[in-house]
Amino acid sequence: MNRIPHNMLLWHIGAAVLFVAFAGYLYLPRFRTFESWQWLLPANAWVAACGAYVLSRRWVPGSSGAVLAGLLYGFGPFLLGLAKVHPIAGLLAACVPWLFIPASLAKKRLGKAAGLALLILPFAAIILFSRFTAGQKFFAAPLQANVRATDLAGFVAPLAMVTRSAAPLGLYHVPMAALVLGLTMMGKARRYSLFVLVLLGLALAFSRAFLSAKQVAWLGVSPILWLSVPLTWCAVLAGIGLHGLIAAGHSDRKWILAAVIALGLLSIAALLLAAKCFQIFLGLGDGYARLFVEAAKIYLLGAIATAIVFLITHMKLRLHWLRWSIFCTALAVDIFLGARYIVDRVL
Repeated sequence: MNRIPHNMLLWHIGAAVLFVAFAGYLYLPRFRTFESWQWLLPANAWVAACGAYVLSRRWVPGSSGAVLAGLLYGFGPFLLGLAKVHPIAGLLAACVPWLFIPASLAKKRLGKAAGLALLILPFAAIILFSRFTAGQKFFAAPLQANVRATDLAGFVAPLAMVTRSAAPLGLYHVPMAALVLGLTMMGKARRYSLFVLVLLGLALAFSRAFLSAKQVAWLGVSPILWLSVPLTWCAVLAGIGLHGLIAAGHSDRKWILAAVIALGLLSIAALLLAAKCFQIFLGLGDGYARLFVEAAKIYLLGAIATAIVFLITHMKLRLHWLRWSIFCTALAVDIFLGARYIVDRVL
């Protein structure tokens, strides 16, 4: 029987405690007003974060990247935003990373075919859950909800979309640099299965956009629930990217520069969206405009942190502890403030 190394066990315990502490920080002030099912909300966040953490250990060599994956999924805009629908829907979304773990383990121990076969588990669970609850005349997530192309703006400014989308998309702001690196690393490694899962989940979520209502209705699945699949893997990809950012060598500096450029472009996009909102008649869009401006500022913070890491790499300095400190500080500020904002708006 394989034993877990002592230092790795400490990381696992530390991650679980961190997720509990963060869930407590977000929801403890709300406990007095919680009603029945709402007590599931902090549990959902913790279960989802732990699931993404455990799943990412298969793909992420470093513990910091796995912790980031857990934070981004369990405490990201999507799962926290699901508090606007029934907490049972959030529980299903929280279980999705766990349902991908059997496929990950089977692929490693039994071969690629077994792993691919077990990838059906999360999709089957979402369908069975939806069919069962519909049979009980209980709809945890609205079937009539539509995921529209405009919801993709959540990847630019997720906080601005909290009140506009049934389930906000996005991974906050600074983590987009890690996501860009993660996508690049998996592309270079030809791990295309991750991309297929992300695209398949998005295709199912957006299915109402290119299929008739009758063609979609037979599954009885709310499009919101399908979003748990791509956002699970986006969180894992960001964790992979964080490890790459910390461990990158001199020859990898161009990819870090690409992440800096990506954050700069996202900052510009947020400013353009802010300008558009400021032009809305009678100032009705000023609130959203200010959120887009704040998003641009945070992207700039992330770009500066990533640029410093680029300079360290360009100078052929290792200084992994400094890279970790600089980038993770920017991540912590972004996630800490963003999660607090979302919980305050949806509850």
